[in-house]
Order: sequence, then C-alpha cells, then structure tokens
Amino acid sequence: MKWNKYTILTTTAAEDVISAMLGELGVEGVEIENHVPLTEQETGGMFIDFPLELPPDDGTSKVSFYLDAGQDDTKLLEQVYAALEEEKQYLDIGLGTITKEQTEDVDWMNNWKQFFQSFTIGNILIKPTWEQLKTEDKDKILIEIDPGISFGTGKHETTRLCIIQMQKYMKLLQDTVKEEGLRVLDVGCGSGILSIVALKLGAAHVTGIDIDENCITSSTENMQVNHLDDSLWNFYCGNLLEDEKMQQQEGRGGYDLVTANILADVIIPMAPLLMKCLKKDGILITSGIIDFKQQEVQKALTEAGFEALEANVDGEWVNLTARAKK
Repeated sequence: MKWNKYTILTTTAAEDVISAMLGELGVEGVEIENHVPLTEQETGGMFIDFPLELPPDDGTSKVSFYLDAGQDDTKLLEQVYAALEEEKQYLDIGLGTITKEQTEDVDWMNNWKQFFQSFTIGNILIKPTWEQLKTEDKDKILIEIDPGISFGTGKHETTRLCIIQMQKYMKLLQDTVKEEGLRVLDVGCGSGILSIVALKLGAAHVTGIDIDENCITSSTENMQVNHLDDSLWNFYCGNLLEDEKMQQQEGRGGYDLVTANILADVIIPMAPLLMKCLKKDGILITSGIIDFKQQEVQKALTEAGFEALEANVDGEWVNLTARAKK
C-alpha cells in the first residue's frame, strides 16, 4: 500500500497547535521532528551511556501526516491550508508550507532481519531462527536467537566480549564447583542470549532479570526455541537497584557467575549489589562500558570488594572481569 506523506514546516512553538488542528480535521496521527534537546527528566529513564547529538535547535519543526495514496486528498488539504492561514493571525507558525512525498508500507518489524546472519564466537554458533543450519556448522554449540523487539543478537561488541569471557571462566569454574553445578545470574538479560550461552556451556541453572517486560518475554521464547527445559531457568522483571525484594532474593551469595551486560552508569551504583549476589571467589563479567568510563567502573568494582582479573576492548566498548573477594 502507498501513502502520501504531507509535511508542514513550522515552529516548535506551533507544533502542538498544528497537531491538534490536524486531529480536529480527522487526521489520526502525526509525526513530529525537531531539534529540541531532551531534558534531564526525559533522559533519566533511558539507559544510554552518552547523550544523543542533535543539530542546534533552530526553533523549526516538521509536522507530518500520512494519507492513503488511493484517495482524493484535495478537500482535506484545502481545510489544512485554511486552518494554517487562520493560525498565522495568532501564532508564529514559521513558513507554514506543505511538501508532499509518496512512501511505501514498510514492514519495520521484519526488514531488519536481513542484517542478522549466522556467526561464530569460539566454538559457539549463533544463528537466527529463520536460517537453515549449514552442514559445516553441525559440530558447533548451536544457539538459535529470535531477538524480536529486545536487545541482543550476540553480534554487538559488548555481548561478544561477555561470551568470550564466559567461555573462559565457566570452564575454570566447573573445575571447582560442587556437585550442584554452576549457578549463573544474568543481569539485564535482554533477549536471553547470555543466559542461553551459560546453559549451553554447562551451567546447572540460570536466572535472568531485566527492567523491561518485553525482554522477559523474549528471553523465555528464546529458551523454548533452544529446547532448554524450564526447570533450568527463571526470568524476572524488575530493577535490582530499586527493588528491595529482588535484592534480598538474589543477594544471598548463591551465584558462581554473574554477567552484567548493561551500561557503566548502571554498573557503578550496582557494584555492591553484584558482590552480594556472588559466592566467595565467584566471577563477575561486565560489559556495555564505553571506553572513557572504564576507570570509573573499575574504581566502583574495587571499592565493592572485587579483584580485577581482566579488561578487554572491542572498538569503543570495554569488558571488565573480576573476582568476588570476601
């Protein structure tokens, strides 16, 4: 299906008024583009390690709306032009011009799949669910992933750094753990990729937590895709930094390994809580750390009682691996 996209070039001061005017004329939704910086309150709920860089705010705004290309838009556009002329008498609406372009329907939920293809990390093959397994890959440890709307295909530098460290330290830990086997906590589980890796590498049980309910759904579905029995894993939605019940539940020192592929500004205040989650000499594998935050995160881990073991870099991202010294 084709759509006509109409864009009104206006001002940020007028964008709400124009949006409301379009709604009154029967337009069911608008798209607004401007260069207004996000406030501290708006960015406070976003887990981003550095601010988004926008062009300077010049006070302009684009208000766009879409109409079915198969219908006659003449009458509606006449009403829009008339309403804009009326608004000009009371409000600075800028140029108030309207441009038109035609667009196709886009399957945003599926088109990205062309960029996610099979790849290996060590002896682990990570394969999207929609690809066929190649003959030459049959001897590898297979992990199938359908990220859906959650973060985590395993191909991002931060996830790859974690997986490489998990391959190394889980093998070392398995030589020392007792009969009950390795217990792993995945903080910020996303699509469940690291939880699946943990079980595929021999963990006896994994617990995953994330602040986003969609991640819990995605992680659960990916466990099922990989035919991992539900007795081997648990996923919970919650914020370890704020949820006291979760802190008490997970902070009993019952985990041999904790992965935290999140962000520096989350790892830093969470460091003492991560220590409480680990057994004595348990291993913490962190990533999602932008390079200029490395020393700050390392300081927080040391102050929480961790012994630094490794720091690894991939592009601008850093992994820190540490041991819980209690």
